[in-house]
Amino acid sequence: MDPISQGALGAAVSQTAFRADKLRAATLLGCLAGMSPDLDVLIKSSSDPLLFLEYHRQFTHALVFIPFGAGIAALALHWAVRRTLRFAEACFACLLGYATHGLLDACTSYGTQLLWPFSDVRVAWNNVSVVDPLFTLPLLCLVILAAVSRRRTLAVAGVVWALGYLALGAAQNQRVEAAGAQLAAERGHEPRRLTAKAGFGNLLVWKVIYEHDGRFHVDGVRAGADVTVCPGTSVSALDVARDLPWLDPAGRQAQDVERFRRFSDDHVALDPAAPNRVIDMRYSVVPNEISALWGIDLDPGAGPDSHARFVTDRPTGAKQRDAYWTLLTGRACGD
Repeated sequence: MDPISQGALGAAVSQTAFRADKLRAATLLGCLAGMSPDLDVLIKSSSDPLLFLEYHRQFTHALVFIPFGAGIAALALHWAVRRTLRFAEACFACLLGYATHGLLDACTSYGTQLLWPFSDVRVAWNNVSVVDPLFTLPLLCLVILAAVSRRRTLAVAGVVWALGYLALGAAQNQRVEAAGAQLAAERGHEPRRLTAKAGFGNLLVWKVIYEHDGRFHVDGVRAGADVTVCPGTSVSALDVARDLPWLDPAGRQAQDVERFRRFSDDHVALDPAAPNRVIDMRYSVVPNEISALWGIDLDPGAGPDSHARFVTDRPTGAKQRDAYWTLLTGRACGD
């Protein structure tokens, strides 16, 4: 999730383990340790645009790395709280904060390599958006109040809120997946796979993606008191031989397509608006549209050693805001 959410949850969990006179120091360490795994974004290359995709949410987010990451954080941060916490206590505070990070990221749809180095599977439980103010703001307020008042019960309340919200997201995910499966059945489709992903900033509007007969079908689902489908569109799944016949199978661009495919959990297609752009179908601003947030641009004239170019496209103009608002209110779903 976003750094504020990561820091707030790391701080809250650390706060629950320390008495009042040490709670503020634990807040600081838990917060910074909770955010520190995302320092992996510094691993990048000017010559290989996809390198950061392979290392983000990789070893720094793995379960086996938690004690090492926490130890490094404690070594770097103990000086700031040395008058309040012994080094062993600083290590414990950092351990609690650091341990929350990968698990919280795995609750999103982006995917986190929790089991690295034993598996490169990206765990994604799909029960919360990567940014959700309804998750973050109450948690952050309770963390701040706990630090100001030195009351551990407020930190416990923050952790309970976070767990309850994630549990609600898991329940919503099940409702939405069931609606997506029913929709596919009504269309006479037998999905090879089906996933539901929370829309930006809420647990009400969701994106459903399923693959049938070589096509990705994308729909929105509004899961309020009633579950309502907001029909979307579809696009052909990427077939390199068919869609990119000019691509040299031995060239770096072809290798980059496969790297991007692994990162995207094989949810890849050609961008309908850009014939040489391979997109990640899992994300869009408006859930029932095909308007990917990122992809890779391929160049037919590039040499065999040239990499694909990573591109982002996050349109948030009036058109997208209006479309998203109609989904939130249910008007686009026939309510």
